[in-house]
Amino acid sequence: MKNVLYAGAAAVALLPVSAMAEQVTVFGPWLGPDQENVEAVLAAFAEQSGHDVRYTGSDSFEQQIVVDAEAGSAPNIAVFPQPGLAADMAGRGFLAPLPDGTGDWVRDNYAAGQSWVDLGTYAGPDGQDDLYGFFYKVDLKSLVWYVPENFEDAGYDIPETMEDLKALTQQIVSDGGTPWCIGLGSGGATGWPATDWVEDLMLRTQTPDVYDGWVTNDVKFTDERVINAIDEFGWFARNDDFVAGGAGAVASTDFRDSPKGLFSSPPQCYMHRQASFIPAFFPDGTVVGEDADFFYFPAYAGMDLGKPVLGAGTVWGITADSQGARDLIAFLQTPEAHEIWMARTGFLTPHKGVDPEKFGDPTLRKMNEILLNATTFRFDGSDLMPGAVGAGAFWTGMVDYAGGKPAPEVAAEIQAAWDAIK
Repeated sequence: MKNVLYAGAAAVALLPVSAMAEQVTVFGPWLGPDQENVEAVLAAFAEQSGHDVRYTGSDSFEQQIVVDAEAGSAPNIAVFPQPGLAADMAGRGFLAPLPDGTGDWVRDNYAAGQSWVDLGTYAGPDGQDDLYGFFYKVDLKSLVWYVPENFEDAGYDIPETMEDLKALTQQIVSDGGTPWCIGLGSGGATGWPATDWVEDLMLRTQTPDVYDGWVTNDVKFTDERVINAIDEFGWFARNDDFVAGGAGAVASTDFRDSPKGLFSSPPQCYMHRQASFIPAFFPDGTVVGEDADFFYFPAYAGMDLGKPVLGAGTVWGITADSQGARDLIAFLQTPEAHEIWMARTGFLTPHKGVDPEKFGDPTLRKMNEILLNATTFRFDGSDLMPGAVGAGAFWTGMVDYAGGKPAPEVAAEIQAAWDAIK
């Protein structure tokens, strides 16, 4: 009979597997290759713990998890793509608080640890805040893409601060080039790339608590601090000299097409700000790290706000409490749980204890360095706002702004959409 020593927030002693084994069900959004990746992680947990672990993925996760919880048939663990739904379910009593000590572990072992505690802390059915969510698998948005050969030919250095980035933008124009490619087109979701710009710039001009208040509507869109962030985006996007095709092309250019200007000869642009997924839309055969590369979308040296990072990620919550569920949360705190997926693809982690050599992709390793150097991490703000705002008025408002409407008018219209929500 195999024995297992299992440490973590839900630690157990050295016990025979049969004395503690149980079935642990996990429900999440991953299908296809990502399902294979998470199942590899869960298989290691099953091997070490003796639990019978079963994962189910669905492209209708957000709807199905609510149905299951209301029917009393929720899995032991649910993997939420957005913390907003996890917060809603915690408030309805459908999540169990994470084991004691989990929050302290996150603070000590995750880069920008308090940020992850904040993002996983929600009000329960009694109105009291508690830690319900554990973040595992993160996406990074605060990136600027460029072609190293173009920078080398022109003699440009990677900017270390926002002041440097703005100076480089102006230098490229002085040299006769166009610094940026920006596209907001995305079919029915047109406008969302601009919301990412504004969110990143909020984090670079305001403290994290102001960003948090904005996401919850305690800080209004009409607040001068938000209007300033919108106009910060306008500094880049509403100057004909700064953007390929001129400012008028920003709203009409599809975001999937906008990075192509980096690869023209001569280059139509030198920089493109977009999340870690954008290489999927680079020309066929592009090798990231050689033909194209990226750097951190920098912070202002003069603002003293550290190195904030904007991104997204999945949050794991206990939807049917059991020892096995608690054991799984504890397993996710081990470096091994992260390194298994790191060796595959599409995985970033704020865990400071992992071995970076375990990354199977050098590009992901470099992105993860940015994540580990972050002093603050915040989730995509529009994804946390009500749909009528974050996936509605904010999108359309930014299209209007790119088209020339003043920021105060745009902000007032977005705020009106929020005020109309009952």
